Amino acid sequence: MKLTGAQALIKSLEMQGVDVMFGLPGGAILPVYDPIIDSPIRHILVRHEQGAGHMAEGYAQATGRPGVAMVTSGPAATNIVTPLADAYMDSVPIVVITGQVATSAIGTDAFQEADITGISMSVTKHNWLVTDAKDIPQIVAEAFHVATTGRPGPVLIDFPKDVATSQMDWYWPESVDLPGYHPNLKGHTKMVGTAAKMILEAKRPVFYVGGGVLKAHASEALMNLVELTGIPVVTTLMARGAFPDDHPLCLGMPGMHGNYTAVTAMQKSDLLIALGSRFDDRVTGKVSGFAPDAKIIHVDIDPAELGKVRRPDVPIVGDVRIVIEDIIKAITADSETYQRKEDISQWIQTLKEWQEKYPLRYSNASENGALKPQYVIESLRDLAPNDTIVTSGVGQHQMWASQYWKFNFPYTWINSGGLGTMGFSIPAAIGAKVGKPDKTVWAIDGDGCFQMTAQELVTASIERIPIKVALLNNSYLGMVRQWQEMFYDERYSEVYLSPDLPDYVKWSEAMGCAAFRVDNMEDVGPTIEKANQINDRPVVIEFRTDSSEKVFPMVPAGASNDDIIVGPES
Repeated sequence: MKLTGAQALIKSLEMQGVDVMFGLPGGAILPVYDPIIDSPIRHILVRHEQGAGHMAEGYAQATGRPGVAMVTSGPAATNIVTPLADAYMDSVPIVVITGQVATSAIGTDAFQEADITGISMSVTKHNWLVTDAKDIPQIVAEAFHVATTGRPGPVLIDFPKDVATSQMDWYWPESVDLPGYHPNLKGHTKMVGTAAKMILEAKRPVFYVGGGVLKAHASEALMNLVELTGIPVVTTLMARGAFPDDHPLCLGMPGMHGNYTAVTAMQKSDLLIALGSRFDDRVTGKVSGFAPDAKIIHVDIDPAELGKVRRPDVPIVGDVRIVIEDIIKAITADSETYQRKEDISQWIQTLKEWQEKYPLRYSNASENGALKPQYVIESLRDLAPNDTIVTSGVGQHQMWASQYWKFNFPYTWINSGGLGTMGFSIPAAIGAKVGKPDKTVWAIDGDGCFQMTAQELVTASIERIPIKVALLNNSYLGMVRQWQEMFYDERYSEVYLSPDLPDYVKWSEAMGCAAFRVDNMEDVGPTIEKANQINDRPVVIEFRTDSSEKVFPMVPAGASNDDIIVGPES
């Protein structure tokens, strides 16, 4: 069967089970857009290419399947570099297809030419420049294989215009074999046995759970291991929901804005079992002062992470789910050994005392009568279904959302962790809602983030994707203001955003959304309930929040986790 390169690309995506893609057409990719008309793949037309990439990320994180985005060459390709970098940092599987000028024009500075394979090399697992139409099925199969296996991540296929219009004989590859790319799934048996022995001997152990547990679909295995050993769990920003917040052994989020118990439990532990976590600087604080008395078991599918920040006593390269299951087998293989494990009841009691003494807290009183953002998030949480998917932008609202929402299900918290991309929330929410149409999806955003990608609400309205947006408007770039107040003698340089420009209600309504503004506590609950009843279009609630409110606890940048600031009084 003869196909054009464009037809072969779309058919290859169909063979991969792609049901939706996010994109924006243009000159170089135009031939590929023609066969989409005859394809069952749903195409969602975005208003900016960055939105396409973040939607693909939201889709991937909500569904566990790779997200797909397609844009044209030049500025379109460079616009999607930010989502590629974001996905690379957070190990999100997305496949990005970019148009490219004809192969004969590559290197001539042709109109809308950009060396996107060169530009994106450092923020993709791999990328391909297609030079022959006959290679298209093989390259697509390889791209999806690389994106979804081992440590997941973004890949890019650069697609010249003349390749799209040339002819090829259709086939589908029976297998993918990439020399040198063979992710190791099963942990070393001896190391697994050593890890099991250390777990049984520890007196102050903590499971340090990262986003890799979600990527490996290891939540159930983790629950089995925790209930077997009785060891408490901290879940990083990227792992919220991997272990339920309502479990008595869940300590919550550690790190720069983690709660006191989670942060201090790691500091005082004698054994950290790091599962799919990468010892990020926001978690460790000053590395030399991080968990000084702890031995380290580090499990990760990416060998480059082992020893990158902290040298592990027991390094285990492998799929986290498989390794956890093998650790359980090693622990239970000898029931006599298991019965003689160290008693950690005093450690658990100490943690409970810390939780009672240092809970997350805030004052509802506001000098100017503005809403407390924490109260807004608690209200959203209490009025939403338990399995609501929450996306966030980056900044104070992100931290408050992670702190005050209760995540009891995996894949219900989607945010930009490693790259910290402002504007992530709304397009990611759209992608998540497309992937999980039966779930309620709330995007929690700040006014700074909202102004970066709000145009994608037009996409949501036209495509009938009824996401809900909680806009916490404090009229500032809040996290930057917090740092300037605490560390720059209150010298507020270029952080003020007008409370009234733009008019968020009118703007949202102009984009086809239902929109409300809330100024007082009495209207918070009723307005949220009203929003929850609107399911035929997107809805935006602007909450006027207290600009003086800061995120606590906080570990100052460069300080040890022992220097945690619990609240404004400290």
